[in-house]
Amino acid sequence: MHKPVVSGGPVLSKVMLVGQAPGDEEPVFGRPFAWTAGKTLFKWFQESANLSEAEFRNSIYMAAVCRCFPGKTAAGGDRVPAPDEIRNCSSWMNDEFEILRPRLVIPVGKLAIAQFMAVPKLDQIIGHSFPIRRDRRVFDLIPLPHPSGASPWHRIAPGKAQLAQAMRLIAEHPAMSGDLPQRTIETLDVGC
Repeated sequence: MHKPVVSGGPVLSKVMLVGQAPGDEEPVFGRPFAWTAGKTLFKWFQESANLSEAEFRNSIYMAAVCRCFPGKTAAGGDRVPAPDEIRNCSSWMNDEFEILRPRLVIPVGKLAIAQFMAVPKLDQIIGHSFPIRRDRRVFDLIPLPHPSGASPWHRIAPGKAQLAQAMRLIAEHPAMSGDLPQRTIETLDVGC
């Protein structure tokens, strides 16, 4: 894993988005989903929930399975974090759950989804809401596909329709209604 740690910043929210790990551009910009996949992700939220990127970043807590860039594969793509790397970073997300007690969790991509439930195939889970128990907490989980350009799943049938359904579920979720909170908690010291 390559430092620096990338964090979405201090946002007190009942909605938590969980990504896989930063890409190589995120450490440069100092925030998650700062490059191509982020543009796609924020477009989804703008179109479905009328949240601009700035509004999203200021009102929804952004976490990740791993907080540092895992590096590149021999083929040049981003390396998927190894199980031991995921375990090493897991305490940070556990602490975030304890502090925030989210009512809605939005995992993005198979690795993030797998931290909460089995992932048989995307078309079996995208577009659905799942009640999840984690320790003593119960919350709704609405998975999203990864917005990467490497996968066409969210741009073709049935993925496109299932993504639209997932975004409707998110936009209509009670945790998303009303005024979403703004950055109000102290920055957590998160590391790998």
